[in-house]
Amino acid sequence: MGHTVRNTLFLVLILVVTGCAQNYYNVPRETYEKKVRVLGVAPIMLDGDSDIRHPEKGDILTIVREANRKNEKELVEILKNNGEYFSVRFLEDEAGQLFTTLVSRRERRDDAGVVYNKYFYKADEIKRYIERNNVDAVMLVTVSGITMQEKIYSNTRLAYLEENYNNLIMTAQIVDAEGTVLWEYPNFRQRFLTYSTLFAFQYPDFEEARANLTDQVKLKFKTVPGIGRAFTQSESSSVNSSKQVSVLYSKQFADMNSFLQYYRNPFGEGKATNKREAVPAVPKQESSVRMPAASPQPQTSLAPAPKQGASAPREFEPVTPLEPGTQVIRELDIK
Repeated sequence: MGHTVRNTLFLVLILVVTGCAQNYYNVPRETYEKKVRVLGVAPIMLDGDSDIRHPEKGDILTIVREANRKNEKELVEILKNNGEYFSVRFLEDEAGQLFTTLVSRRERRDDAGVVYNKYFYKADEIKRYIERNNVDAVMLVTVSGITMQEKIYSNTRLAYLEENYNNLIMTAQIVDAEGTVLWEYPNFRQRFLTYSTLFAFQYPDFEEARANLTDQVKLKFKTVPGIGRAFTQSESSSVNSSKQVSVLYSKQFADMNSFLQYYRNPFGEGKATNKREAVPAVPKQESSVRMPAASPQPQTSLAPAPKQGASAPREFEPVTPLEPGTQVIRELDIK
């Protein structure tokens, strides 16, 4: 059997096992394609009243608003490039005013272990917004703060601090004029759920504890200058190498786009652009800490698994009394 035949059979087997196409939308793919030919992308909004606990919150909001403004059009270019729409248009609006006008409420959710903020919109305002901009649906992206329990490992990977950490996250939804959520991020129509934060505000200072020969570690906020540098650290755009985009936003946009594309059977379907009809152009605390006994969750740093036959890790009790703002950590040895 020739190499070409074997490769073809292998590809067919993969398609049979994984499915010819994966639909990450909340409606049948055919329904979505007929309904949404012109997609509007709103400016990235910031929920300043969400759970952002940094002591210099005002400075943080300024940094994030500016980063949103500088990077939001990269998402539009990515969507234009993936071939799923007849047209993708950026909708020029003031993000803060848009958030006030469209959003009715925020709800903290924990779905299948994924912690995020889900947003609900005013039906009449969404309808007016979509009709005013002559689009079929609008993509609404929001940056917000949230506190969630996580395990953060030391550089030695021999200890971790499980605690509630304050983070920034990015969520998104595609909504039509009837208020139906056609697609959302984080996306729960995948076999293995993954969802990464946009930015972590806090970190446990293991090094300070080690340097001071103590088993107490302080949970600290990153400094405003450090946060500013993190948001402006850039890389080449994925669609235009001559342009720069924030590394933080590039990762979020790539994750979103992976759930915005429809993977087709190359033997049975044409390209998306061949299936579409032409349309007329439109106008413009506290926690107890233990030595890890097993590998942590995929999104956290991996700790070494215990060797076969080794005794189980010991449990430790907190040192009392604890100073304010400190938590207990343990490593095999602090020298």
